[in-house]
Amino acid sequence: MPRVLHWGSGLGRVGLDDLEAMAQTSVAPLATNGVDAGVLVGVLPESGSGWTGTPAIQGHRAGRGWSPRLRPVDVQVDAADGQGGRVLVAGIDTEAGLEVTVEIEMLSSGLVRLRSSLTNEHPSDYVLNALLVSLPVPSRATEVLDLAGRWAKERVPQRRPFTVGAHVREGRHGRTGADAATVLTAGEAGFDFESGETWGVHVAFSGNHVVAAERAFSGERLLSGGELLLPGEVVLADGETYRGPWVYALHGHGLDTAAAVVHRHLRSRPHHPSSPRPVVMNVWEAVYFDHDLDTLLGLADLASSVGVERFVLDDGWFGARRDDTAGLGDWWFSPEVWGDGRIERLVSHVKGLGMEFGLWFEPEMVNPDSDLARSHPDWLLQVPGRLPVAARSQQVLNLAIAEASAHVRQQIVSVVHEIGVDFIKWDHNRDLVDAGSTVTGAAGVHAQTHAAYALIDEIRALCPGLEIESCSSGGARVDLEIIERTDRVWASDCIDAHERQTIQRWTAQLLPPELVGSHVGAGRAHTTGRQLDLDFRAATALFGHFGIEWDLASASEQERADLAEWVTTYKRHRHLIHTGSVVRRDLEDGAVMLIGAVAPERSEGLYSVAQLSRTVTWPLDRVRLPGLDPAASYQVTGVHPRGPRSELEDRIYPRWWWEGVRLPGAVLSEVGIHLPALDVDHACLVHVERQS
Repeated sequence: MPRVLHWGSGLGRVGLDDLEAMAQTSVAPLATNGVDAGVLVGVLPESGSGWTGTPAIQGHRAGRGWSPRLRPVDVQVDAADGQGGRVLVAGIDTEAGLEVTVEIEMLSSGLVRLRSSLTNEHPSDYVLNALLVSLPVPSRATEVLDLAGRWAKERVPQRRPFTVGAHVREGRHGRTGADAATVLTAGEAGFDFESGETWGVHVAFSGNHVVAAERAFSGERLLSGGELLLPGEVVLADGETYRGPWVYALHGHGLDTAAAVVHRHLRSRPHHPSSPRPVVMNVWEAVYFDHDLDTLLGLADLASSVGVERFVLDDGWFGARRDDTAGLGDWWFSPEVWGDGRIERLVSHVKGLGMEFGLWFEPEMVNPDSDLARSHPDWLLQVPGRLPVAARSQQVLNLAIAEASAHVRQQIVSVVHEIGVDFIKWDHNRDLVDAGSTVTGAAGVHAQTHAAYALIDEIRALCPGLEIESCSSGGARVDLEIIERTDRVWASDCIDAHERQTIQRWTAQLLPPELVGSHVGAGRAHTTGRQLDLDFRAATALFGHFGIEWDLASASEQERADLAEWVTTYKRHRHLIHTGSVVRRDLEDGAVMLIGAVAPERSEGLYSVAQLSRTVTWPLDRVRLPGLDPAASYQVTGVHPRGPRSELEDRIYPRWWWEGVRLPGAVLSEVGIHLPALDVDHACLVHVERQS
C-alpha cells in the first residue's frame, strides 16, 4: 500500500528513477531488535507489517480478521495539468475479507488531502472500530502545536515537545467541539507565523473525530487522523463500504504560509462567497428573548442608519419559545409574539430599508417541552431506557430517521419561502451525549452527522440563494466539511474584543476572514463584563465578516456616528481583507498582536496592531509590516475613522500619522515604523498602497 517518501517543499523535477532511489534510501537499517525485513510505515500503518504503533485499520468479525495485511491490486494515477493530481490505490486481504482503497489528492492550491474506504468482502459482518490515515514528518519536526478551548474561549494555542509516544486529541462531542485541535501541527523548534518549517493535519468532519502526533521508538513520526467511531456505529454487511472523512495536510515555512494554502483552496471553490460580505446586525444581545415589534422596528431603523446590510432576528420567534426551556422543534411563528401580520411587517420594514432578512434556527435540537417532542418521543437520540442528561433544557433530534429530517426540512423551507428569509443562523447548542438511536439501539453520532449534512444540502437545494452560518454554541462546529455547506462560521459567542483577538487569530489557521463572523458588541461585553472602547471593538471586528451585536438604542448619538464611520471603513477595505493574504505576528512576547491583509499582487495592505497587555518598555519599538514587495514604494497612512485630532492625540501619535509618509517596501518590511503609543486593549490601523 502507498508510502509517502516526501511531504514538504518542492523538489523540482523528480523522475521515476529518482523515486526508486528515494525509496531505497528511505529504508532504515535493521539496527534495532525489530522484524527482520524492516517496517515500512505507509499511509495505512499495519500491525501485520511489524508496526507496533497505532494501526490504521481497527476492527474484527466476531474476533477474526482483526489484523489485515493488504496487498495492492490496483493503482490509478490521474495527473492534472500543471499542479495537482490524484492517486487511487486499492488493496485486499482475501483471508480477512477486506478491500481498502486509499485516495490521495494534490489540489492546485498546494493542499494535500487523503481518505480511505473499507469494503467488507465476506458473508459475515465486519465491525469497524477505526479507519485512520497517516502522513510522515521528518525528525526536524520537534514540536507539536494544536488548539484547545471551551465555550466563549475557543482556539487557545498549546505547544509541547514531539516526544516518543502518541499525543492524541479525541473529539467526543458529536460536533467538532470548542476544544477541537482544529489543525494539529508539527514543526521545527520555535516555529511561528513567520518562520520554521511546519506540517499540519485537519480532519474535515463535523462529528466525533481523532487526530494524533505519534513518535515511535524506531524514529518514525506520524500525523494521523480520521473519524472517531463509537462502539458498533459501523457494522458492514457483505458488500457494504465505509468511507472516512478527508484529512487535509498543510505544509509551510511559518504558520502563515501553511494557512495561506488552505485559504487559497477555499477561495478557489466555485461556491465560495463572491459577493461583498454584507454588514450584519444580529439582535441577540440587544433584545435576547424579549421580542417586541416596535423595539425591533426601531433597531432596524438604527441599523440602517449606520450602514447595516443584513438584519438577523435571533432565538425566540417560534412556538412557545419565550426562554430556552421550551419550543425547540416547533418551527412556526409564535401567534402570541408574531401573529396578526407582525412578522410580515418586520420583514417588509427591514427589506424596505434595503437590508436582507435573516433568521435563527436550531434544527438538530428539540426541547422536551415542545409539540414535536410530545408527538414523537422516539425521534430523540437516546440510550434505550433513558434520555441523555439535559443540556440547556434540550435533547437531540435523530435526523437519521427519515420522517424526522423531512419534518424539519418542510418547516424550515416553508418559513424561508413564506417571508423571504435570505440568511439562516444555524445553531447547535449541546453535545451529543448518549446519542443512541431508538431504531437500531446503537450509537448514532456517525449517522446523525451525515444526516445533518444531507439536511443542509436539501434545504439549500430547495432555497436557492439562501446563505447559512454554522453557529454551534459559537465556535463548536468549525471544520472544512461544514464550510462546504455554509457561507461563514460564528467563531465564538464571546464578542469581547480582547478575547476575540486570539480567537480570530487562530481560527485563521484554517479559515480566511470572509468566512468568520466578527461583530462589534456593547461597550461592556456581555460574556466577560470587560469594558472596551468602540475603536478597539470595531478594529477587532474589521478582520472578519463584520457585523454588529449591540442595542443601538442604548448607544449615544456620537457612538452611532462613530460606528457608522467604522462601517464605512469596513466597506472601503472589505475586498482587500477578504481576498488578501493573512499575515500575523506576535510582538513583545505576545503582549502585542499584528494581523494584516496583503493584496495578492502586493499592491496594498491593511494592518491592525493591538496592545493586549502591559509591556516592560513602552511605547513599542518600530513595527515591521510583513508581506510587501521590497522593490516597490508605498504610501503609508494611519486609518482613523472618527473625529478630529486633539492635543492629547498629538502626543500619542507619531508625526507621520496624520499626513502619511512614503517608504520603500524593503524599509517597511525590514526596518519598520513607529506606531501610536497604545494603551492596553487599544488598536491602531495602518494602510499601505503601492505608488507608481
